[in-house]
Amino acid sequence: MNRLTKVLSTLGATLALAVPAQAADKDPIKIALIHGTSGSSFEVYSGQSETGFELGLEYATGGTMEVKGHPIEIIHKDTQFKPDIARTLLAEAYGDDDALIAVGGTSSGVTVGMLPIDEEYERILIVEPAVADSLTGPDSNRYVFKTSRNSSMDAQAQALALNPGDDLYVATLAQDYAFGRDGIAAFKSALESRGSHVVTEEYVPTDATDFTAATERMFNALKDKPGRKIIYIYVAGASDPMGKILAMQPERFDIKISTGGNILPALTTYKRVPGMEGAIYYYYEAYDNPVNEWLVKTHQERFDTPPDFFTAGGMAAALAVVKAIETAETIDAEGLIAAMEGMTWDTPKGEMTFRPEDHQALQSMIHFKIKVDPEVDWAIPERVRIIEASEMDIPVGRNN
Repeated sequence: MNRLTKVLSTLGATLALAVPAQAADKDPIKIALIHGTSGSSFEVYSGQSETGFELGLEYATGGTMEVKGHPIEIIHKDTQFKPDIARTLLAEAYGDDDALIAVGGTSSGVTVGMLPIDEEYERILIVEPAVADSLTGPDSNRYVFKTSRNSSMDAQAQALALNPGDDLYVATLAQDYAFGRDGIAAFKSALESRGSHVVTEEYVPTDATDFTAATERMFNALKDKPGRKIIYIYVAGASDPMGKILAMQPERFDIKISTGGNILPALTTYKRVPGMEGAIYYYYEAYDNPVNEWLVKTHQERFDTPPDFFTAGGMAAALAVVKAIETAETIDAEGLIAAMEGMTWDTPKGEMTFRPEDHQALQSMIHFKIKVDPEVDWAIPERVRIIEASEMDIPVGRNN
């Protein structure tokens, strides 16, 4: 191969990488679901999200699984909750499978590592269900759209549910990674801006199961404070910090527990805290709209159980994808970006809107109070009220 041929070959490869995928007439639109489906207790979140995504496509297309005459083809890939595997699979989805859109991942820590790949291939990545604010922050890019809630929404809704004021003293417990750090930073800001006091912050490894030392430090920081005293738990997974803290009898110091909502199996443990108030992203009985009614009915019929926390998120992502394709002038990355920036669409949680500045989906949250019904396997996060997106001052992560 002579020198000119080598140059032309290299140039051709570069151009092939830089040109975004575009669905030709009647060609399938390929969507890669890139989640961890093995290797972690978080895999249940992935399963719910992918079930919700498939149901969302069915609902949005009237069961045809086609948009604008293009059949939709779903590609499943398992990250095993490893950042290096996630990056490889995302590149494979765009480069080898020619996916127009990817959806993922589950863990915020894994998803952070995926962000440079969509920019390299100039393809759309929809973040669902990972939560961390940083996923739409300075290290993100214009190809990333986030349908999942973020840590600031969790935090501000939780703060509002606690009725903040200068008589409220709070200690926090979170995992030491992006999800936990971002969440507590936003929670602290929301509380302190309303006159409340965060007296200590405890961070533990993601695989921690012993919370004794952290709990003792939180007790010591709170026990002599006047007014209301609360330990706020912001931990994902199955380690049950609430049970460990309750076993140490916080009531000795008039300390109460608060935490956000969770998936239905985890809500069984909330029966220990009747009357506890907090905020939750989704509960199937909390929203009254046609999309949620269809989701609840269909999920119950097919799986003999209500849709769960992340099922609604997966459905919201699918509904966003279909509306974007339907309204885009061209079915490629640039056409989708133009359609999605500022786009409002219906979801099981009501309307969501992609904020143009950073592509975070603005959405409501639920202020709940735990109700225990012996006829229901889990504690019911009974709706106190819907906290609308307009009530939360969600920081802009990245200026477009």
